[in-house]
Amino acid sequence: MTGSADEVTNAPEAGAPASYGVSELAQLPKLGGLFTKGVAGSAGKRPKGAVRLPEVTYRVAGVDTAGEAAHLAAYQDLVGEPSSEVLPAGFLHVLAFPLATAVMVRSDFPLPLLGLVHLRNVARVLRPVRLGETIEVRAWAQDARAHRRGVQVDLVAEVLVDGDLAYRGVSTYLAKGFTAPDGAAAPDAEAPREEWTAPLPTARWKLGSGTGRAYGAVSGDLNPIHTSNLGAKAFGFPRAIAHGMYSAARALAEVGPALRGETYEWTVEFLKPVLLPSTVDVAIRYAADAAAGGAGGAQREDRAATGFVYDGWRSGKDTRHFRGTITPL
Repeated sequence: MTGSADEVTNAPEAGAPASYGVSELAQLPKLGGLFTKGVAGSAGKRPKGAVRLPEVTYRVAGVDTAGEAAHLAAYQDLVGEPSSEVLPAGFLHVLAFPLATAVMVRSDFPLPLLGLVHLRNVARVLRPVRLGETIEVRAWAQDARAHRRGVQVDLVAEVLVDGDLAYRGVSTYLAKGFTAPDGAAAPDAEAPREEWTAPLPTARWKLGSGTGRAYGAVSGDLNPIHTSNLGAKAFGFPRAIAHGMYSAARALAEVGPALRGETYEWTVEFLKPVLLPSTVDVAIRYAADAAAGGAGGAQREDRAATGFVYDGWRSGKDTRHFRGTITPL
């Protein structure tokens, strides 16, 4: 892969489990080459014994973001972020995602890249990252644990500026049919279907058939389930589906930097895939109002301080696609 790892391990870095070593990469890898490697390696990764994750952190230092101006502008235009030199959490996810993918396509990573189901994301921006700053990026896998349909695992990515943690994103994936390590958390109980009534929408997104290709162009994630009807059908979908992080990033942009602030937590849980083309209704509400059943009554400033909740569902149906929160820190 591009930017191949130097396999000389160093002392563990803060943030990763203490037992992990560090492998230095010369530069952030290219996602296209990693995906090709992941496709080729997926066939040989089948359930056999308990999952054991590689105890390694990939690290790339000295990443100059000055050359990301055009990339940032294309991302902002696509998801609806206002023009700014501050990198939103969704763009930081895009920058760090290839390094996390590099961990997932290692020969000793036990789960196949193809077929992993993205369950949720939790990201925290602890200080703003600005275009032109030099950053350090780290990524590793941790916490393989049982799920009623297999095993779930966290891929963690961090961005540091001048040695200070600026961003931490945790992406949780499910590998069906695999077995968690001994002593890992017990499988989730089969949860009863949640009673949910769609709130009044605050936005309606009309997503064309090319939405997956457009987000793939700015994110580098050209997984065929997002870019091709034939590729999606190979994995059991009737047609191409939108990237989950595209939907989450649009919701983050709907709240906007003025209300979410410079530091914030952004979460999303993926429920049902968004088939393309599709019309998605979205509701973004103050968390305090949602907790009170939409009654409102608090001052705007007080409500904003509690953060926001958002939901997305198929327009005119009760098919809930995603839900999440955006909370100022």
